[in-house]
Amino acid sequence: MLTRKHLLTFAFFLLQIIYAIAQEAEEGHVHSAEEESGGHAHDSPDSAEECVATEEEYNMGLRIGSIFIILAGSFIGIFVPILMHRISPYSQGSPRHWILSIGKFFGTGVILAVAFIHMIPEASEKFESPCIQTGLWDTYEGFVGIFALLAVFFVQLLELSILTHLENKFKRNATTTRPVPDAELAVGGSEKGESVTTATEQPHHHHHSVSASSFEDSRLFKNVGIIILELGIVIHSIIIGITLGTTGEDGFTVLFIAMVFHQFFEAIALGTRINDMNLKSWVKPALMAIAFCLTTPVGIAIGMGIHASLNPWSQSNVLAQAVLDSLSAGILLYNSFISLICVEVNQNCNFRQASFPYKATCLLSMYIGAALMALLGKWA
Repeated sequence: MLTRKHLLTFAFFLLQIIYAIAQEAEEGHVHSAEEESGGHAHDSPDSAEECVATEEEYNMGLRIGSIFIILAGSFIGIFVPILMHRISPYSQGSPRHWILSIGKFFGTGVILAVAFIHMIPEASEKFESPCIQTGLWDTYEGFVGIFALLAVFFVQLLELSILTHLENKFKRNATTTRPVPDAELAVGGSEKGESVTTATEQPHHHHHSVSASSFEDSRLFKNVGIIILELGIVIHSIIIGITLGTTGEDGFTVLFIAMVFHQFFEAIALGTRINDMNLKSWVKPALMAIAFCLTTPVGIAIGMGIHASLNPWSQSNVLAQAVLDSLSAGILLYNSFISLICVEVNQNCNFRQASFPYKATCLLSMYIGAALMALLGKWA
């Protein structure tokens, strides 16, 4: 299926980046034995002479503990909204509906702030680092925007190709009719803003034609966007995991505490969006949740494995992180504005016609989510 092929391509790309970092680790180890630097390993160097590895204290037990703490926080953040949504039916306007709606909009603000406050500034800082200010990278100041734009265009083409494939498939299926109970047509869609045809709106027949451009099409569009959204979050989570795993003692505690909240908020954001996929089985939501939960711990483990020989300010390492941060920012920005804010707010008839307290609460939750992640940007 097209989705799997493109995801495998992205996975291969990530493995190539990790392999490049691992190769550079050995080279950085050689340089560290020959040169010394007085700066902190994870503070931006002021000159190219400082782009060398330095010896630092390293508490391995604390890093191992951080893996399980972040893993637990991610599990709680992502599985609580999933369980609340799936454990039993609930009606629109119920307390559970309000809680999940608040969590969903809070998560939208979190995702936006991650892109604007965390990824773009970090990528800009790395592209401006003296460690890579040679050759091509010293001739242009807009590489963050270039790679973010490439990610936006890639995601748009990816969505277009997948949706075109699915639309053609449903059009072929729509040439024949299938039995659809009237009750099935009368149920669903009211909470998500989709248009649903009820049994009372057309003459009664034992068979109804299924249109490729109505409910199922809009649901598939949303599902594709959520999968790509998780892809962008996963890339970012691996990067920050490697960063945490290679950070020295001086900056580890503050970064670790900020990272726990960072991953918890992102987990809430992704968990509420997985609910919108309306998958009948528990298997796919659980697998998506587990995949997210494991990414940062895996990144920490990679960082722990290469910290002794890794030069965090080597050219290939800095460049790899800058490119991946820029690509992740483009993916998250595209999904935030197109799939989240535009579809859920501006183009959602039910939201536009909802009560003022409901709309105000949801939008305020989005602003609070963005504000909290912006605050965390001071430390992580």
